Parts: sequence; C-alpha cells; structure tokens
Amino acid sequence: MNILKVDVASIGAGFAGMVSACRAAKSGKKVAVLEKGTEDLYACSSRWTTGVFSTLGNPTLSPVEHLEQVISKANGAAKPELVRAIAENARRAHEFLKEEGVRFINYPTATGQQLMLAPPRSRGEGLDWEGHGGDVSLRRLEKNLNERGGQIVRGTRAESLIMENGVCIGVNAMQAGGPLRVEAKAVVIADGGYQANAEMVKQLLAPRPDRILLRAAPGGQGDGIRMAQAAGADVGGFGKFYGHVHHRDAMKNNRLWPYPHFDAMAEFSMIVGPDGRRFMDEGWGGVCQANAIAQLEDPLSAIIIFDNAMWEGEPGKARPTGVNPYLINGGGWMHSAPDLASLAEKAGLPAAALQETVRGYNEAVKSGRLGDLSPARSVKEHKPMPIAVAPFHAVPLCAGLTLGMGGIAINAHAQALRADGSIIPGLYVAGTPVQGLEGGPRATYLGGLCKAFTLGLLAGEHIALSI
Repeated sequence: MNILKVDVASIGAGFAGMVSACRAAKSGKKVAVLEKGTEDLYACSSRWTTGVFSTLGNPTLSPVEHLEQVISKANGAAKPELVRAIAENARRAHEFLKEEGVRFINYPTATGQQLMLAPPRSRGEGLDWEGHGGDVSLRRLEKNLNERGGQIVRGTRAESLIMENGVCIGVNAMQAGGPLRVEAKAVVIADGGYQANAEMVKQLLAPRPDRILLRAAPGGQGDGIRMAQAAGADVGGFGKFYGHVHHRDAMKNNRLWPYPHFDAMAEFSMIVGPDGRRFMDEGWGGVCQANAIAQLEDPLSAIIIFDNAMWEGEPGKARPTGVNPYLINGGGWMHSAPDLASLAEKAGLPAAALQETVRGYNEAVKSGRLGDLSPARSVKEHKPMPIAVAPFHAVPLCAGLTLGMGGIAINAHAQALRADGSIIPGLYVAGTPVQGLEGGPRATYLGGLCKAFTLGLLAGEHIALSI
C-alpha cells in the first residue's frame, strides 16, 4: 500500500476544497487535495458554475446584519451559529480570493450589484465553461497551491476516514494502481454532495431520479456524507434540492441546460400537470418549481403554459434568463396554437380542464386575488401576467437537479459534529455536503459559491491555527 503523509488532506478539488487547501498552504502547511477526476481540467460543478457569488440573492458585500437577517428569515430552521459565520465572513472570503488572484466583475440585478467570477459565461444555450470564471479561477488556485508546495492528487477516490480514538487522522483512498493511505492532521470533506448518486436521490429527495435532469458534474456521489456518518458525524437536513426548470428534451440534449431554463417564465405564467391543472405556487421561483415537479408521480409530465406576449417580450427576451431565442437555437421546440383548445390537443392535455384553469388564473391576475387560486399564487419578484395574447404556447418540462441540500453537521469553524454536538477532532466539512443553512419547506438556497468560499476559508483558517 502506498502512503502519503501531509498536514492537510482535502477531499474534492472544487472551490471548497481548493480554498481550504490554499488557505492552509499559505500558512506553511503541507497539503494534498484528493480528486477523483483524472483530467487536467477535471469535471466538477465549481468549474461549470455560472459564477454568481451572492448570499440568498443579496450582494455578498452587504452589511453583516442584513445578510444575517435575510438568511434567518428565509430559513427559520437555519443554525444561528452558521448564519452568523456566513454573514460575518463572506466579505473576507471575497477579499481572500482577490488576494489569490481570482477575478470578479460587478453586474446589476434587481437586488443590487452582484459579484460574478470573471470572465463571465454567456448564459446562452448549453454549457460553455472552458475559459470562463469557474474554470479560470480553479486553474489559478491550483497554481497557487503548487507554488506553496501543495498538490492535487488526481485519479484518487476517498473511501473511508482513518479514525483513532475518535480523532480523524487521515483517509483511505483508491487509485488506479491500488490503495492509498493518506495520513493527515486534518481532513476536509469538500466532495460536492450527493446529487449524482441516484440511490441517495431516491432515498432523500425524489422518488424518480431516472426522470430528473442532473445539471451538475457526476462526481457528487455522497462519499463524504457516507464516510462522515461512519465516523460518527451527525447528518441530516435532507429533503430539498437546488435546481431549475428545463425543457423536457434537456434530458437528452445538452444544449438545453444549464441555460436556457424556464424559472422566470413560470413566475409570469403557470405550470400544469397532466390533468391540465396547476399543482404548485409558481411565484416562489425556480428552486421551488423544480422541487414540486420532482415530486410528481411522473416528473416528466409537467407543462408550462404562456402566451405570445410573454414569449416576445418580458420574460421571454429579458436578460439574463430569457428563453427566447436560446430555446430554439439549442434545438428545443414548443407547441403553439391560436386557441387553448387546440393547444391542449397538441400538448396532450384535457381541453376543458386547461381552459378552466387559464380562465380562473386570468381572473385572479386581473382582480389581484391570487391568493384565491388553488394552490394560492404568491408574488415575489415578478407579478403574473394574463395568458391572453394568441398564439398560445406549451413546453414540456423536467426538473433540473444541481445540488442536494442537507449533509453533515458543522460548527462555525467548519468542524464536523456528532449528534450530541461534540467536535470530531481533525475533521472539517465545507461547501455542498453541509447541513444547517439550506432547505426547509421552501427549499431555501444560500448560494453554492457562498458556502464553498466562506466555509472553505473558515476551515482553512482554523486548520492553520490548530495544527
């Protein structure tokens, strides 16, 4: 058996693992990052990211009290200690990354100027990651790590934690040449979560993972959660996921994800099931829309209904999330008809039910009595529009799964915790596989980069001071 001795072993070379590794290496620690991918530009969701660094949609450089308030309000079950840690340290994470040579741009949104990794992606059809923010930033962090004597050990899959008297002292891993024992004073689990593991998705998120689009890299197999649980860590907070709503053909056409998606279009219009009736509150946005679709008996049976005013104006052509013309450019299609009865026939929906649903919806929009709909319709950023201007359109949908919420319990230093709240010495967790910040009934999503950057920094700092 090969043996590698280091101060710090990070599991996963996405942003959480690389930020923690670079911070520890900056303090003189000997660091190895274990990465399953074998390619120089290994696939991971951090490399594929759009690159928005926000906190629940709010600018990351907002005052601490504001960030703490919006996180707590959105998810009442969030752990106060972690909410405070994110709110207090997100700005410092941004400063650390800038010091590391990671570049950001500002771009305007309805909630203010947001940070985005540079150079930005186009948000057109398909996944255009190479040479853009996530890819360029990971290359820069690897360069820094190498210059400080650290390394990414590619083609290495962590299999179990090495525990001694309740203390984590390393990782057992597998490589093409056989087993590898990594002895370390601290281990950081940052392996990207569990959303690519169909068995875990079925158990923890949705009954039909085979009919849900995985819009993330395939490496998130839940290894870190499994290993931490076996080592005595508390795990939980499951049941919801972060994702978006896509054309059904995205299941087989890679030019239809991660963009365009139909989140904004649905906030203006409505989504129906195979019975022609609404089954969700579309106003809560794309994450909730995707979760609702995933819970259907057939997650590929949902259809979005909208009119030509929406297609040709806002939201269809609104940037950055408009679907027109990217849907057609990417090989997508839609049913179109001069009246709702004809549209229902084309889309395979019962005409009477669809007409009744649209009529009730339009009356509620006109009267402002959206709460009288069943299910009730809320208004967040966008007020619904009537479906009234022919031709009318219908698009079959699928739920796109980016990351599963829930994971391993941690404290404000990103140290793994047991169910009784005690610390597992030597074990840290950063990024996606963490509980205590996201989830709840409305699938509160903090922001993947916020968790990765901030928790990665906190883990690296605590390791630098304690070993």
